[in-house]
Amino acid sequence: MVAGGGDRDMLLGRDAPVVEHYAPELLYPIPRSEARRALGITDPLPFSGVDLWHAYEMSWLDAVGRPVARVGRFTIPASSPCMVESKSFKLYLNSLNNMRFPSEDAARETICSDISAVAGADVTLELLSPDDPTLAGGSLHGLCLDDRAVAVPDGEPLGEMLSVRAGEVVEQHYYSHLLRSLCPVTGQPDWATVWLRGRGQPLDPDSLLGYLLAYRRHQEFHEQCVERMFRDLLQHWSPESLTIQAFYTRRGGLDINPLRSTDPHARPLPRLNRQ
Repeated sequence: MVAGGGDRDMLLGRDAPVVEHYAPELLYPIPRSEARRALGITDPLPFSGVDLWHAYEMSWLDAVGRPVARVGRFTIPASSPCMVESKSFKLYLNSLNNMRFPSEDAARETICSDISAVAGADVTLELLSPDDPTLAGGSLHGLCLDDRAVAVPDGEPLGEMLSVRAGEVVEQHYYSHLLRSLCPVTGQPDWATVWLRGRGQPLDPDSLLGYLLAYRRHQEFHEQCVERMFRDLLQHWSPESLTIQAFYTRRGGLDINPLRSTDPHARPLPRLNRQ
């Protein structure tokens, strides 16, 4: 078992003082296994993927005590035993603010080691200048669903909401900026754009949008929402290939972008303009 304790130790939803010293013990793991069992997802996993995080509030001191500011791009494998709870991630990064590192490589090595220990797998980290052009927001390719005349359905998102028309197997790309889900601990809303591409018979766009809108009252962590979508689409659309990525807006200086795909070589898209 990786570091961490029971729910009583979770910082999410609780007041937490600013920590002025290096505190890797703040990092809190959330095992992926329980939510996956509830979805019927077992090993071997039906998808590959990563959780791509951007940390916009990273700072520490260099060897002579001068502050360094960076944006961190973390990649956590979807195959890792645990997710990292986001508030604990934020507080851990804040605990580095007054710590001296002899070099940027030393800072990266320490941070990667700490996050990897909690996730239970190797985590990678790019440290970017706040002016790095790769941080510019992008846009998505495909059919935007947001202007379709679809109302928010009652109840929870169910795969049976998805409708497929008989027809030629084709490549399809869809996205929506209307994804809203609820934090399972605080009940507060999380906002995201969701994008998917797949190859299969025609997926009805109205049914897909209705399914995505049903998440507005659904309580689940970001990563778990995307895995639920993947499972439902795989079961009720039966595409030959499927990739889903959600781009959640920033909270506490962090955005989370889970990617799940039938393609083991799929890579996450960069951040969007709204992030």
